[in-house]
Order: sequence, then structure tokens, then C-alpha cells
Amino acid sequence: MKRYGNLWHQIISFENLLKASRQAQKSKRFRANVLDFNYNLEQELIQLQYELQNHTYKPGAYRTFQIFEPKPRVISAAPYRDRVVHHALCNIIVPIFEPTFIHDSYANRVGFGTHRALRRFTQFARNSRYILQCDIRKYFPSIDCEILKSQLRHKIKCPETLSLIEQIIDLGHDQKPIVEYFPGDNLLTPCQRLRGLPIGNLTSQFFANVYLNGFDHFVKEQLKAKRYLRYVDDFCLFADDREFLADARVAIEDYLTTLRVRIHPIKSQLFETKIGANFVGFRVLSDRIRVRNDNLRRGRLRLKQMKKACLNEQISLEQLERSLQSWNAHLEHGDTWRLRQDIFQAEAFCQIS
Repeated sequence: MKRYGNLWHQIISFENLLKASRQAQKSKRFRANVLDFNYNLEQELIQLQYELQNHTYKPGAYRTFQIFEPKPRVISAAPYRDRVVHHALCNIIVPIFEPTFIHDSYANRVGFGTHRALRRFTQFARNSRYILQCDIRKYFPSIDCEILKSQLRHKIKCPETLSLIEQIIDLGHDQKPIVEYFPGDNLLTPCQRLRGLPIGNLTSQFFANVYLNGFDHFVKEQLKAKRYLRYVDDFCLFADDREFLADARVAIEDYLTTLRVRIHPIKSQLFETKIGANFVGFRVLSDRIRVRNDNLRRGRLRLKQMKKACLNEQISLEQLERSLQSWNAHLEHGDTWRLRQDIFQAEAFCQIS
């Protein structure tokens, strides 16, 4: 396997840091911390470059908060200048790993988004009798940092780049500790191994794909699953042979123990595709695609909140219209013509003029 060195000068080049700053501020450029950074952009980037070049760069503390939709999660937001560094790093190392990812791994990849994953899922579901749908339990908090670092070292040998990666991985963040025992562990093993990546980092999204990349190849090449896809920690195998999927589940559970993660015991199920399956906010049936009720409820609530903000002049009508167009484009991926007519006529513009 080819390993890549001499990456550091590419990562810390002024051109790459400038590009990273533009990427990091996308959709956020009017926030106070971004405005402050951009006010002296050249000096900020020169200082960042100096710290990286002289190995004095230290990531800042995360800002941690909890969200409850669609489920309770702890989000850890890195300081803005650190997010610039994350983009600068990913600009150089993502192209190294991208060719190693399977075709049907969809999350956090350019051109491999939610809607492309939904189309592939629908194709597989409508041409298969059974589906094994699995979800890894508490995926981001469960990722084993030493295993992840080892995977990254298989492709990267540049010492400075690896040092920066380890800084990012090792930085403490507030996640509920996960105590799991695996074969060969003693009583203290779970406490001695660093686990978890902060939900919210660009690097975490990329590392999450790397962590399961070997698993993807195991399913495709060892289990010989012809119809398989993964979206972050939600993965599905399709087949006409129920026994094949039942045996695959056992093999999958065994393999995942080598990564020190487990599939969710309730959310992971084997069933017939004709009853319908939930995926990325939609319910895929044999003859139609519907929006999941919880996804629709959240969308309606957000629409009402934005309409209220527009009436109170907290956002502009143009901003509201852009959000409506975006949500409409998302809903168009299901059989939702009448639903969209009802929502937008009832909620969006009837009281705004």
C-alpha cells in the first residue's frame, strides 16, 4: 500500500490556508467570530501559518452544546481559526483516501450526498426481497482513537501531518463516556482507551468515513454483498436470500468488534422490503417514497419559526424564500407534490407581504 509523505508544506501554504478560510466561512461569514477573523484576514493567516510551521499551534477549546432533534446529541464546535486548519488539512489528505472508498459510501463526500444515497437505496430496495438495515450504536462517541490513528498511518507517513492529526483527535471534548467490553479486555481497558470524536468537526466527518472504510471492503469483498450502501453509521445490505443476510449479520457483528463498536440491538433489523424502510428522512415503499412523519414535523416547525422571524424583521423575505426553495427541492425527492402544495399554501406566504 502506498504511503504519502511531504504533505506538510502543502497544508501550511498560504494559498491553501486562504482557500480553507473561504471554505470555513461558507454560510457563516456574517457571524461575529468570522467577521473578526476576516477583518485582519491576511495577518490571521500569516500568524496561523507561523504557528503551524514552527509547531507552536495549539487547538482552542470546544464550545459544547446539546441538541434534541432528531435525537439528543452533544455538539462540540471548534473555534473558527481551528476550523480553518481543519479545512486546510482535509484539502490535502482527503484526495489521498477518496480513491480507497467504495462507490456506495455516501456521507460527507463531494457528489455523494443524501439524495444520491436515497436514489441508490430505492434502486436496491425495489430490486431485492429482503434488507438487513443496521445502525452503529453511539458511533461518534465510540470511535477508538488508537485504531483510527493506525488506519490513518497506513496511508500517511508525513510526521508533521500525523502530529497535527493526532492533536485534533486527542483534543478533549465533552462526550458522554461509553463503557463497552470486547474480547480480550480486562476490567480497566475501556477506561484506558481514548474514545470519541466531536460531532460537528469537518475532520470528524472525514475520520468517520475512514474508520469504516475497511469494514465496507469486508462486506463487499469478503461477504460478497452485491447490494450494499452506507451513510455515516447507517448501512444496509439487500438480497433475495434471507439466510445470506442472517449469516452476514453474524459476520458483521464479529468484524465490528475488531473496531470496538457494536450495531444497535433494536434499530438493526432484517425484514422484507415490501413493508417499507426508513432512510435519510424518507420512507421507501415499493410504489412510492414518503417523507417520514418526524422529519415532516420538524420541517413544519422550522417553517413556522422562520415565518415568524420574517414578520418580526429578524430575517428578510429573500432569506425565507431561499429556505423554502431548499426545503422544496429536498421534498421533491419523494412523491410529495400534493404535500408540498398544502404546506406552502397553508404556511409560507399567506400572511407575509
